[in-house]
Amino acid sequence: MIWSPTTRCLPLVFAILTIPLAPGTDARMFRANLEHTGTYAGPALQRFGRVKWKFHTNGRVISSPAVVSGLVYIGSTDGKLYAIDAGSGKQKWAFEAKARITSSPAVEGGAVYFESYDGNFYAVDAVSGQLRWKFQTAGERRFAGKNIHGILPAGEIMPDPFDSFLSSPAVWKGVVYFGSGDGSIYALDATSGSLKWKFPTGDVVHASPAVSNGMVFIGSWDRYMYALDASSGKEKWRFKTGEDRVIYNQVGIQSSASVVDGIVYFGCRDSNLYALNAVTGEKNWIFNNNGNWVITTPAVKGDTIYFATSDSALFYALDRRSGAVRFSLNMKWPMFSSPAVVDNMVYIGSREGKLFAIDVATQKVSWEFQSDTSRHNAAA
Repeated sequence: MIWSPTTRCLPLVFAILTIPLAPGTDARMFRANLEHTGTYAGPALQRFGRVKWKFHTNGRVISSPAVVSGLVYIGSTDGKLYAIDAGSGKQKWAFEAKARITSSPAVEGGAVYFESYDGNFYAVDAVSGQLRWKFQTAGERRFAGKNIHGILPAGEIMPDPFDSFLSSPAVWKGVVYFGSGDGSIYALDATSGSLKWKFPTGDVVHASPAVSNGMVFIGSWDRYMYALDASSGKEKWRFKTGEDRVIYNQVGIQSSASVVDGIVYFGCRDSNLYALNAVTGEKNWIFNNNGNWVITTPAVKGDTIYFATSDSALFYALDRRSGAVRFSLNMKWPMFSSPAVVDNMVYIGSREGKLFAIDVATQKVSWEFQSDTSRHNAAA
């Protein structure tokens, strides 16, 4: 099995591709681990064989799956979180939140944690699907601005149609961390749901927290990447990204951070990929994408960082220490999906409804999978 990265244009069906499971390949949270490196245990799926099963929901599948102890946990915009048998594709249970779930779940201590557009953060039992507790935030909302993306009327404040992800939680030392559309970053007791601390930012927080060396790293639509003490919630530093107060196009952090060897990597809608010192917040390097958003959360393996862009539809492999380009591929359609790395293969989805397998040794696409709805509707 591979852990299929989220593809925004994959509606209705979550598909699993056939590959033997290796020991220790549980994927308990978004981007595989607390540091969000996006690297998973092998073996890689070198060649595409067949679809093992498909599971139909009544909404779009924007959430990425968590896979633990033979169960796949995934949310849908039909308002349900599903537990699916990884071998057969049969539903074990479904928990109804009654509002769309675009937060990727985290599984820890026998509980599944996720956020919903109803403004609640949930913990449900991983075996039974029964509610353990829920925590009510001050409410969800999307990022909004006047004349956003140049849409008329210019004086009307309107929500951003591209802000469709919710923050995906991280669980560390009995505490669950996540961001909210109310503009705050939360830390809750993972057992009871009681509030440990709350940190206010200047706008919607839909990026997902990475945790490394006792620090929480998370970006906000207010333009800042924040480094917070995981125990107290106290700010250690903040880093300001680009401004756009005209049409609010080149502004905001949707990408989540990846943290490796004391460096914080993240993308921004200001068209840059950033590498910052995790201790000081100082800039190591910036890679500019010429007006194209970086919504994807970068994956890091060895000395290479992998990410993709929106309108230019470019997949990049950079030297993670210098930011120099090692190679790039034009995938033809925008990518909001985050790459997953297994052995020598990188898997990433596009808005065309395709999942690509890229061999980093040959620097070429090894195979691709196209969803049923993409084949039926792509021409339109």
